[in-house]
Amino acid sequence: MLLRHPHNTEDCRAVSEILQRVGDKWTVLVVGKLGGGPLRFNELRAAVGGISQKMLTTTLRGLERDGFVTRKVFPTIPPRVDYELTELGHELLVPVGALGEWARKNTDRVKAARAKFDSNKP
Repeated sequence: MLLRHPHNTEDCRAVSEILQRVGDKWTVLVVGKLGGGPLRFNELRAAVGGISQKMLTTTLRGLERDGFVTRKVFPTIPPRVDYELTELGHELLVPVGALGEWARKNTDRVKAARAKFDSNKP
């Protein structure tokens, strides 16, 4: 049997893995806020709003692991930690910004589609 849409399984896995990171709602918000420059943990938490300390820590660790964010510790008391986008993180701002803009522009259309769909349920 011939596949109508042949694909490379490894490519699909790679794309899926990256999209899991960059498509996460907290990642989009964190990357967007860090686009304005380096921020300390609590500054970032306040800027994002609604994110728990644990979720912000998890998100930042994932972004750091994937090469989107750097973490710089300053030897002060208490220790100061700044987070900043890497070159790769700045490149990510383009599609993340476009996605955010698209979402803002189309929120009403999506809500209308949901309402229409929900009203047609038996």
